[in-house]
Amino acid sequence: MASPAAGAASAVLLLLAFAVAGVLSDGSDHRYKSSEPVPLYANKVGPFHNPSETYRYFDLPFCSPEKVKEKSEALGEVLNGDRLVDAPYKLDFRVDLDSKPVCSKKLTKEDVAKFRNSVAKDYYFQMYYDDLPLWGFIGKLEKTAKADPSEWKYYLYRHIIFDILYNNDRVIEITVHTDQSALVDLTEDKEANVEFLYTVKWKETATPFEKRMEKYSSSSNLPHHLEVHWFSIINSCVTVLLLTGFLATILMRVLKNDFVKYAHDEEAADDQEESGWKYIHGDVFRFPKNKSLFSAALGTGTQLFALTTFIFLLALVGVFYPYNRGALFTALVVIYALTSGIAGYIATSFYCQLEGTNWVRNLLLTGCLFCGPLFLTFCFLNTVAIAYSATAALPFGTICVIVLIWTLVTFPLLVLGGIAGKNSKSEFQAPCRTTKYPREIPPLPWYRTTVPQMAMAGFLPFSAIYIELYYIFASVWGHRIYTIYSILFIVFIILLIVTAFITVALTYFQLAAEDHEWWWRSFLCGGSTGFFVYGYCLYYYYARSDMSGFMQTSFFFGYMACICYAFFLMLGMVGFRAALFFVRHIYKSIKCE
Repeated sequence: MASPAAGAASAVLLLLAFAVAGVLSDGSDHRYKSSEPVPLYANKVGPFHNPSETYRYFDLPFCSPEKVKEKSEALGEVLNGDRLVDAPYKLDFRVDLDSKPVCSKKLTKEDVAKFRNSVAKDYYFQMYYDDLPLWGFIGKLEKTAKADPSEWKYYLYRHIIFDILYNNDRVIEITVHTDQSALVDLTEDKEANVEFLYTVKWKETATPFEKRMEKYSSSSNLPHHLEVHWFSIINSCVTVLLLTGFLATILMRVLKNDFVKYAHDEEAADDQEESGWKYIHGDVFRFPKNKSLFSAALGTGTQLFALTTFIFLLALVGVFYPYNRGALFTALVVIYALTSGIAGYIATSFYCQLEGTNWVRNLLLTGCLFCGPLFLTFCFLNTVAIAYSATAALPFGTICVIVLIWTLVTFPLLVLGGIAGKNSKSEFQAPCRTTKYPREIPPLPWYRTTVPQMAMAGFLPFSAIYIELYYIFASVWGHRIYTIYSILFIVFIILLIVTAFITVALTYFQLAAEDHEWWWRSFLCGGSTGFFVYGYCLYYYYARSDMSGFMQTSFFFGYMACICYAFFLMLGMVGFRAALFFVRHIYKSIKCE
């Protein structure tokens, strides 16, 4: 029989393996002799403002070898849209070159039009030299004083200059810039003969090899950036302190008065009518409608919470250093697969506690609740990427690998967790007996209905994280680097605390109004922050970014919908668990006949 912790134990082992691998490997650790070849891979090109819309390097008519040699890539690299091929430049260790020709090429009218279109969209290229990333723009657009685009000039850079720093026998840093005097005019549709050149300059540096990646993370640690992050933390902490202080004071005072009043009522005459939350003690633990869906949402939310926790642990021990290609995607896929046993166990055991009978159907629902929408979104977006011939389109082999992971790991662990949950035979712990017939809920004002309550519940947690959201969005959907995982982890904990407290408060006011249908309400209120985050997506797209085009727009809103849905399930679980703990506690404290 599977133990409930089987998935978690496997994930912990994976966590340790990733941690060791991430800490020990800080990029490539190759040592080179003088004149020894150092690998240089061309990765991709694409519009600077559309991070999801990238294409293979040789999709543009650069100098290309007769046979393009592709580098074998890990799963995470492919998911990240990386497609590494041997670059046409030869950068041997400590060998200076000056204006060395790459090739002479005759650009056809179609080639010129392709390059001109790329320059107009601000295309950049990305390469990796000894696992160090480098970028450059392929050309420049000169806008004249006239607003008429037909007057603009388009130029292609034909001479690239590589500046490389080394320490003894190791590569430490590489930067690339272009010769502004070596330009090809692309403004008119006519053939052009172009000689592509490159220059290599080597310089010695005292920077140790262990610190060569610090250059890429230093931008996140600049004093003015850290000030903003700490302001975000202080803002969130003040929100938490005010909220928790206010709620603790109000709830403790109100509950104390309630307990005194109910104790007094029990000593007084029995014909006195009860009112408030005690009045519904026979209905408050009545099981919710759609118990199978509710249990599946609870199980999936718990799995996503476990996934997030493991990802944070990996980040905090230094696995996701800048440009560790695909590490985050690999971790997400594998840890999600290994934690599926948690979802199966929680969903099925809770479903059986709610006296559900069709646990197999519940288990299938749990497996599809998050994966189903994610799979449909992926199918649509992958089709769009294929239509654009973008690198975001996953190859058939990669899709088969993911399907195999789901078939051979995710689903079996889900079933094992479900069987363990079914056999746990735990009963729902309710301090009060439930009456046979539900009591009618009195008419409630509009602001006590579900949607206004969700709006109130989601606003406070969102206000605690919205400053940090900008930096996360600028990293995921832009070119900013985010490495301050410790601050992000603090914000995440604050988010959980605020979500729990606001859900408890709204649940109390709901019960005090004699509305006993709190199960789904607490889940929806807890998860409502996901809707606010998606609302922020609209603001970010139109006001804070320069993204454009159908592919980038569909990728942004499609995948952010999946992330916000995951947020909804995870925080909904946190809200319900907090509310359940609170409701059990207050009804244990009074005598329920």
